[in-house]
Amino acid sequence: MKDKRHFDISIIRPEMLAQDFKFRGQDMPSKRQKRIKRGLLTFHTLETMAVNIYKFQITGKRSELNHQLIAAMCNEMTHLQDFQVKLFEYGFKPSKIRLLYWIVGLVLGFASRLLGMKAILKTGIWVERKAVRHYDELLQKIEWGEETRRVIQKDQADEEGHVNRWRSFLKQLKD
Repeated sequence: MKDKRHFDISIIRPEMLAQDFKFRGQDMPSKRQKRIKRGLLTFHTLETMAVNIYKFQITGKRSELNHQLIAAMCNEMTHLQDFQVKLFEYGFKPSKIRLLYWIVGLVLGFASRLLGMKAILKTGIWVERKAVRHYDELLQKIEWGEETRRVIQKDQADEEGHVNRWRSFLKQLKD
């Protein structure tokens, strides 16, 4: 059951105020806390990978694709920060294995860059579609707090926007 709220995906970095940060989860059952921790760790490690994919796809060329890759990388960095903040608000720490996801992102990003624009776009579509599915699955399986759920839904809307953007670029290549 997907929430059909509208999110403005043209906003790359939503504003955060000091009062937006709070400690969370102290009065919830440990089973729920464990599910939230696993979900946040999954999001955090996958966003680490996504940042690096875009980072290593960007070339020095001043092109519209690079312009959009930079914006997408920044947006993914925002998602990474969202989940790192949530981890700490709940009293958790990022996973030590996130380095492996950093390396996978480097490999996928650099390899697709070497293969050219079409490979960059297809990699972006593939990775972002997987992200959207992960978001769907974890939104359904885990009982999130309302504020955390809104952050996750906004980030998911951004991922759907990336899929659409890369598909549009790919279509232009074929025309």
